[in-house]
Amino acid sequence: MPQTITITIIGGGPAGLIAAQRLAEAGRRVTVYDRMPTVGRKFLMAGRGGLNLTHSEPLDRFITRYGPAQGWIEPLVRAFTPDDLQAWSHDLGVPTFVGSSGRVFPESLKASPLLRAWLGRLAQLGVEVRPRHDWIGLTDGNRPLLRGPKGEFEAGADATILALGGASWPRLGGDGGWAPILATRGVRIAPLQPANAGVEIAWSSHLRDRLAGTPLKRIALTFAGRTVRGEAVIAVTGLEGGAVYALGPGLREAIARDGGAVLTLDLRPDMNAAEIADRLSHAGSSDSVPNRLRRALSLTGPAYSLLREGFAADALATPEAMAAAIKAIPLRVTGLRPLARAISTAGGIRLDGLTPALELKALPGIFACGEMLDWEAPTGGYLLQGCFATGVAAAAGLLGVSRPASTHPGTTD
Repeated sequence: MPQTITITIIGGGPAGLIAAQRLAEAGRRVTVYDRMPTVGRKFLMAGRGGLNLTHSEPLDRFITRYGPAQGWIEPLVRAFTPDDLQAWSHDLGVPTFVGSSGRVFPESLKASPLLRAWLGRLAQLGVEVRPRHDWIGLTDGNRPLLRGPKGEFEAGADATILALGGASWPRLGGDGGWAPILATRGVRIAPLQPANAGVEIAWSSHLRDRLAGTPLKRIALTFAGRTVRGEAVIAVTGLEGGAVYALGPGLREAIARDGGAVLTLDLRPDMNAAEIADRLSHAGSSDSVPNRLRRALSLTGPAYSLLREGFAADALATPEAMAAAIKAIPLRVTGLRPLARAISTAGGIRLDGLTPALELKALPGIFACGEMLDWEAPTGGYLLQGCFATGVAAAAGLLGVSRPASTHPGTTD
């Protein structure tokens, strides 16, 4: 590829910006367009409670977190590993540390210092960033069409990378409007759906009004034979939190198929039912049930209310019955929170419509990366790692740099 080649990147999130950096470092002229007044808005939102860049677990285990897309995304993550992502942050002058959960954070915990350093590096490399520009389609010759403050124009790109994001949190820039545009040009799109989203539960008015916002710590949730330990938060609409999100793909499928699902809550996953019953049997029988739960099991706050959501009072009459209930409270899920309220997006450009270089088969010269593609990952650093890895892969593919062959299984209808 000649050194004078110009690259247009549409989308200023992590995938688009890392692709821009890699291409600029290879001597290419790069312009990044973004519809928002500033780039990296969802990246900044992700760091509001502490930017979880990636995870420190062994790479072989890390790869399994990508579910059905594992075979496709594995070579991409092995080509740009969690260690590589940390080294990239360090190179920008932002050290990282590993938290007690194994998650990796910048030392400041904030996203803004990292983004500022990153944009400074891109400026040094000559990358032009042009905000307030909407991508509105492609010419017949596959040149990008944009609408900016001065009107519509055709970007003079020799190649284009689309990094337009998913459709979650549309106020941050990504609304999925690219999907019908690409579909009309022959690109196969899996429906965009919520990922890492809370579940909707029709709580009683007592629980909803009094306990919304209450955290549930050291719990376990089970669905379809899979159990996840972690934390959740009672919301007005149902449950939110990492333990819920991890079960999202299975719940989403069941809800689509059956119109609902039953999620099982274990309030004491570190104890078996016999141990719980024994402790309850030695608690004062004259105490109220909430006091017995508190004294015998250190279950406070919403425990009794949650039990009553799933069971009638006479089903909790004996220590053995109460213990069984504590281990398996049925929560009837009616749906997932809408896509606009989800952390990330499932669905997107189908993997079988991409070459191993992440070029769209239907649109030669157009590459894609990030959440636009049909893969998903749980929170905990896996989602951001995947976005970075696909951005690096799109840049490498455009440059013609070889990388390990993918099994590239594609998806099914």
